Amino acid sequence: MTTDSPFSAGSTGAMGPASLGGSTGAFVKSVLLVTAIAGTLDIIAAHLHIWGVTGRFPAAVFKGIAGGAFGRERAMQGGLGMIAWGVFFHYFISFAFTLLFFLLRPRWALLRKNVFAVGTGYALAVWTVMTYIVLPLSALPWRAPNFGNIHTYIGIVVLITVFGVPIALGAARFYRGDLNPSRLGRD
Repeated sequence: MTTDSPFSAGSTGAMGPASLGGSTGAFVKSVLLVTAIAGTLDIIAAHLHIWGVTGRFPAAVFKGIAGGAFGRERAMQGGLGMIAWGVFFHYFISFAFTLLFFLLRPRWALLRKNVFAVGTGYALAVWTVMTYIVLPLSALPWRAPNFGNIHTYIGIVVLITVFGVPIALGAARFYRGDLNPSRLGRD
């Protein structure tokens, strides 16, 4: 980041996409790359967790996600179209949280501290928003988390590991200039 960036200490300049650590294109590509990484790690972890708990491959995870918009029964009866909706909703939510972090990081000095602590805090914020705002507003039946169940804590730790920390690391690398997609693979 240059010293004349609107995110520099004491700056009062207007925020523009090019001031977000590079060109608009590099910013968008970086957000999409980090979204793909964090979203994919998250969905793999969800599949593995359900498989580990039930002993069966969770073929309906994406249908379950689509159930947030269409209702559980309708989603579970759907075919490939419903799975596609689940994929779309999953990655859209991942994109929204990734973009939010990338936009907030230059504005809040706290988000530029230890990436592991920040990633943990961000994952906890994401978990709280999803648990207490998004899910209750969805078409799925909602119940409060069971803090007496170890699976609640496993889910939170997994979200920190596969979602919060990768987003914080990806944003840190982008703003340092390490995650410019046009430079990846070049020495």
